[in-house]
Amino acid sequence: MKSVKEIATESKILERLKDFPMCTEIVKYLFADEELQEMQEYANNVSIKRLGYNDHGPVHMKQVASNSIKMLNILHEAGIKTSLEEEEIGSFEDSMCGVVIACLMHDLGMMIGRQGHEEMSVRLALPLIDRTLIKFFPDDIHKRVVIKSLALESIIGHMSTRKIHSLEAGIILIADGCDMTKGRARIPMALNSTPKAGDIHKYSASAITRVKIYHGENKPIKVDVEMATEVGFFQVEEVLLTKVEASTAKQFVELYAGVTGEERKRYL
Repeated sequence: MKSVKEIATESKILERLKDFPMCTEIVKYLFADEELQEMQEYANNVSIKRLGYNDHGPVHMKQVASNSIKMLNILHEAGIKTSLEEEEIGSFEDSMCGVVIACLMHDLGMMIGRQGHEEMSVRLALPLIDRTLIKFFPDDIHKRVVIKSLALESIIGHMSTRKIHSLEAGIILIADGCDMTKGRARIPMALNSTPKAGDIHKYSASAITRVKIYHGENKPIKVDVEMATEVGFFQVEEVLLTKVEASTAKQFVELYAGVTGEERKRYL
């Protein structure tokens, strides 16, 4: 059974995709895919119960999708073309399809373990991607190749350990880093009191109260992080900022963070 949070996030994704009918149908298909759901759930089990990390399951992957869709729409409204558009090899909706598919599968490698999970995610996602694209584009091999390639680049590049080249993959880097509110750390904090390697991520995430993504003042996208205590700066500086710095979308993002009631620190 899907959680209330997961269902709410799915609804938000579909609302943000309302102008993209093909992408909406693909997402609905993936939301209903039992194998993908089981893989997301198992990845979360390994992440939280076995390794002591924070949420890497269906809610996280869907929240990253929601963040990515919002940022892509902001760039689109600002007249900034995606890589597929700039290269005249695909449409904005093709870019959106590739990004959303990647988001929903980017952490499947956590089923196996943390180290190198992005490479494992690519292997696990590939048959799901092929199955999905052949269903929706049975007679268009060009779209299948382009969207699959974009999705795989985005998955393997989401940890900022490998250089990426498309704007689309860069958006996912930032969107992934933006999912760091206290809700993501709630379950691991409740389950485990024995110190483990992932603890700083849990404690830091538990301090983040709000992450807002909206139209920027000096750049198209503004990310504003609010935290209850200063331990949240670890999550901003060691996770989010690292991903923004490695992102091909860095030039389009301004980043602020701070403790509630105190002056915000501007990073970009």
